[in-house]
Amino acid sequence: MKNALEIAWLIPALPLLGFVINGLARKVLSKSLISIIGCGVVLASFALSIWAFLQVENGNTHVASYFDFISIRSLHVPFAFQIDQLSAVFLLIITGVGFLIHVYSTSYMHDETTEHFGRYFSYLNLFIFSMQLKKN
Repeated sequence: MKNALEIAWLIPALPLLGFVINGLARKVLSKSLISIIGCGVVLASFALSIWAFLQVENGNTHVASYFDFISIRSLHVPFAFQIDQLSAVFLLIITGVGFLIHVYSTSYMHDETTEHFGRYFSYLNLFIFSMQLKKN
């Protein structure tokens, strides 16, 4: 079984995947399927955040550096994910509250057309993705 800190990239990637699916297929998916995808990716991200939190509570940290986003002379900005105790707490807050917002939105937005419903959930997933990315 993999260490949660090694698959930390999945925590923001799942809401991004929900954004892409709901955004591109909003005209062909039903409202219930859009809701399941939108809420499901955030719930899965929340579950991974809990797993990561339980692994960093003893002081374990993990930095996964994938590539240099910007590399100009002495300036190197890596594309990396850092999971430490503080970021794990924020991941729990963002994904936990975000999931509750998604669940509430399924009934709040029920009168919208399917296309607008899908657009709303795709933007909501994009918002959760954006909140999870921390700038140093």
